[in-house]
Amino acid sequence: MTEGTLVEWLVADGDAVTPGDVLYRIETDKVENEIEAPVAGVVHITGEEGETYEVGTQIGSID
Repeated sequence: MTEGTLVEWLVADGDAVTPGDVLYRIETDKVENEIEAPVAGVVHITGEEGETYEVGTQIGSID
């Protein structure tokens, strides 16, 4: 896998999350995955739904 398309954010910018909360769905050529928060904090979204990103591209952060 070299890239994926950000299908949908399941949280809003500024939302507080805890570990395990589902943040977004991403689709590759073979699967669609839900990505969970690894830590607690406040979400800051930078990636846009419908855009394709290379693996390793930052599409948001949790502070």
